[in-house]
Amino acid sequence: MDLGKENIKKLRGLIIFTILILVGLQNFGVIINAARFLLNIIFPFALGAAVAFVLNVPMHFLEKHLFHERKWKENHAVRKLARPVSLILTMCIVIGVVVLVMFVVVPQLGTTIMSLGTSLQNFAVNLQSWGEKLFQDNQEIVGWINSLEFNWDQMIQTGIDFFKNGAGSVLNSTFSAAKTIISGLANFFIAFVFACYILLQKEKLSRQVKKIMYAFLKKDHVEVLTNVCSLSYKTFSNFLTGQCVEAVILGTMFFITMTIFRFPYALLVGVLIAFTALIPIFGAFIGCVIGAFLILMVSPVKAIGFIVMFLILQQIEGNLIYPHVVGGSVGLPSIWVLVAVTLGGSLMGIVGMLVFIPLSSVVYTLFRGWVYQRLKKKNIPLEQIE
Repeated sequence: MDLGKENIKKLRGLIIFTILILVGLQNFGVIINAARFLLNIIFPFALGAAVAFVLNVPMHFLEKHLFHERKWKENHAVRKLARPVSLILTMCIVIGVVVLVMFVVVPQLGTTIMSLGTSLQNFAVNLQSWGEKLFQDNQEIVGWINSLEFNWDQMIQTGIDFFKNGAGSVLNSTFSAAKTIISGLANFFIAFVFACYILLQKEKLSRQVKKIMYAFLKKDHVEVLTNVCSLSYKTFSNFLTGQCVEAVILGTMFFITMTIFRFPYALLVGVLIAFTALIPIFGAFIGCVIGAFLILMVSPVKAIGFIVMFLILQQIEGNLIYPHVVGGSVGLPSIWVLVAVTLGGSLMGIVGMLVFIPLSSVVYTLFRGWVYQRLKKKNIPLEQIE
């Protein structure tokens, strides 16, 4: 066996790696606790990086379109203020959306919840009347409908007893909940400040990261990592932009259509579907279920009409709008989109649904490029396979 310097170096690295694995297995609990401790420390900065990435998409758009003229580029003062002004405008847009939801949707949602008890009682009466008219030729069904009784006092008392039984546990966990809220606010404040710093100094940070990479990695490896990061940013930003535009279009379509056909809760359902549509594939159906339930409390016939309208608009959105707005923005076939959403939802919930589509697109693009490269080395033309 040739024990040259290179082989000795590899053997030494293998021995050290094996020792670290054995030590880690023997102290698995300590490592898990240390990982949790480090995760709690890193979490605000990771959250800040995520916030910066999301805000960078509209900020880059504003900076590019507001300060792209040549006379502004040559003006040093304007060029220096371009980034802060774009960031402030982005913050104003985000705050404006939040204020719109709080002062337009939340009051209407609160009124709906407060009147839900009365709506349920009216719904039962309306449902019985509707059932009698629908089955007026079948006296057996009409008799069964008339025999139904709803003891609202008992239902209300059951709800009160439920809240009374859970009050003790709620009070016991009040301190813990308050501590969690304060900790969450502190983490969010740190993340917000860190995100602002990243957005204002992103070119400088990018140069610093590249210097570190070139200092400790091979040049070829740095170029590969740079290309992967560039592809990831492009894919994630395109997906985020397309998904937001598609959600706004879908919510507006529902609001206009519901207003024309005089469906109740047009604004509330429109905004609700716009927000839930940010979740790929399944999101709009969540909004449909909630909207159908609210409309059902007013009129069962209109609830059925709303479901029919939803299916029609969903077909228009899926076949015409989504392919053009989002369609090829991530470059991922439909079957893999479904797999990515399902897998992401199982592992990370709603966040996983949002993250796994662009992440899968990046992996798909890299793997496809690797496959094409290997086919090219083997002199196998793509036309022959296709």
